[in-house]
Amino acid sequence: MDQDHEIVIAGFGGQGVLFAGMVLAHGALRVGSNVAWIPFYGPEMRGGTAGCTVIISKEEVGSPIVSRPSAAMVMNEPSLAKWGPRVRPGGTLVINRSLATAPFDRGDVHVLEIRATEIAGSLGSDRMANMVALGGLLRATSALPMDVVEAVLPDVLGPGKERFVSPNIEALRRGAELAQGKGVSGL
Repeated sequence: MDQDHEIVIAGFGGQGVLFAGMVLAHGALRVGSNVAWIPFYGPEMRGGTAGCTVIISKEEVGSPIVSRPSAAMVMNEPSLAKWGPRVRPGGTLVINRSLATAPFDRGDVHVLEIRATEIAGSLGSDRMANMVALGGLLRATSALPMDVVEAVLPDVLGPGKERFVSPNIEALRRGAELAQGKGVSGL
């Protein structure tokens, strides 16, 4: 890790955005970084927005609040509308174009567009869209090495869920492949 990262991961509840943030946080702990992981939720009872912030730092984290993230991974339209304009100039925005279709045009951020839900579906389950997008985020930023994230997946998934490790690693790798060498869009 060559710099600090303030990352927002946002989408609808049930899209695995909190899980993706936990994977990042566990990976950062594995490499000895200081980490803050904070979930946030919309006011809706069901089907509302959800997300988390993940701060990865060489220094102690003074505040877990992120208003201008260095990177954002947005899985739906409301999250794109909220977080797209807030990404810092020079930052990275990963957009799940399967569900966030509104035009987004900012020349001062690196935008990676991935049809994460469709790609995950082609891998066997659209529930892995979070891992496809996370793979893209990892490749597009220097937040963490892919092998570290792959190594923590069994711990984050927990006992009894070993069968999900390989498919999630495949989804991460597919997202990373799509991001490799892409200046503006993934698929």
